[in-house]
Amino acid sequence: MAKIKSVYTCQTCSYTSPKWLGRCPDCQTWNSFEEGVQEAKPLATKSISSGQSSPKTISSINIEKFPRFHTGTKEFDRVMGGGITRGSLTLIGGEPGIGKSTILMEVCGKLLENNQVKKILYVSGEESESQIAQRSKRLGITSESFYIFHETRWERVLESLKEIKPEFLVIDSIQTTVSGQLDSPAGTLSQIREVTYELMNQAKSLGLTCFVIGHVTKEGSIAGPKILEHMVDTVVYFEGDQHGQYRILRSIKNRFGNTNEIGIFEMGESGLREVENPSQYFLDQSLTESFGRSLSCIMEGSRVLFVEIQALVVENKFGTGRRVSQGLDNNRVALLVAVIDKYVGIPLSYNDIYVNIVGGLKIQGREADLSVVASLLSSYYSKPIPQDFLFLGEVGLTGEVRSIPMMESRIKEAAQMNYKKIITSVRAAKEYKGKMGIEVVGIAKASDLKSLLFF
Repeated sequence: MAKIKSVYTCQTCSYTSPKWLGRCPDCQTWNSFEEGVQEAKPLATKSISSGQSSPKTISSINIEKFPRFHTGTKEFDRVMGGGITRGSLTLIGGEPGIGKSTILMEVCGKLLENNQVKKILYVSGEESESQIAQRSKRLGITSESFYIFHETRWERVLESLKEIKPEFLVIDSIQTTVSGQLDSPAGTLSQIREVTYELMNQAKSLGLTCFVIGHVTKEGSIAGPKILEHMVDTVVYFEGDQHGQYRILRSIKNRFGNTNEIGIFEMGESGLREVENPSQYFLDQSLTESFGRSLSCIMEGSRVLFVEIQALVVENKFGTGRRVSQGLDNNRVALLVAVIDKYVGIPLSYNDIYVNIVGGLKIQGREADLSVVASLLSSYYSKPIPQDFLFLGEVGLTGEVRSIPMMESRIKEAAQMNYKKIITSVRAAKEYKGKMGIEVVGIAKASDLKSLLFF
């Protein structure tokens, strides 16, 4: 019989110790050890049994084509790589109340409506069966093939899987599900790891398609061990402002498709509605003759999005200039302000500066640097920038304008959207000038915007 022993595991770095420690010797975190049990299994006498496979060459391996469920929601299917892969395990995370349960319930309804799935089991450890049924009816899901189960014990869930034999499973959430094999409480590293491992085995052996909802920490990452994200096939985040209407579904890891794909949804009374033209959604409420705004083009996966960057420069009356940015790194804004201060000759450092990405989008790259500079200059001079101008380029510390990747895709999309002029680096202008029916103007320094647009 296997021997059972207690171990203490660091909830930050997974370091284990036979006794409790106040400070983890690996990651130096205080009070992070929690008690759990570990089953010491005997070592295998043979490394490879007769039933296991042996190494093969590439030419001798048959490449499998993974069948997919198509929900009919283009935004969701795009993020999943063209549809939900059968037998996959997907982890979805997001802030509380952002709509994780809502979007998964709508996906269940679509699959049942399209007759792609015969039975779906929705397991919730946070809400009662009555609450889930009420939400499902509000979303229009009334199928008798949709099973609801309020349970936190993994063994009971496993019994239900064997009894109902569903093709699609939703666990809401992994932090509330516990295994009876461990004595540690729900949400601990050992419980999450054990339940996810068992769930993964069931998904692969039975061909069961699983979606797992994960809580997030205050920093925005999925709570629990990082191994949780390594074990699953796909990791998606549901982002957005709880008080706003937009929602962004972003793929972080996908073994069956492209990563960094996004899907944009709008939250309404009847649930989530996909936004098929997100650029128009973010730009249709702009004032055409206002100053302090400019347009740029960003890439999210394979999708091209046009975004509006707003800036407000006001006189500082309190001695220390404020720097407030939404959707853009505050340090990046401070860097661009310093470049303007140094090379354009405008004392922006003495002003209060506010920068906002319209619609709540977050820009991680540097392709919008030139647009931020243009918006700041427009606000400072109180002069508007033409509506059909686009700014594409990275601004360096010496004030130079650099090219950005995937320029051809951006310029093609801009030409289709009837934009008239693109202001970018000299190198990109030489390469694409006169090729796609749109005027491409190259500038060598960010200070050239001053004479090009305002004087």
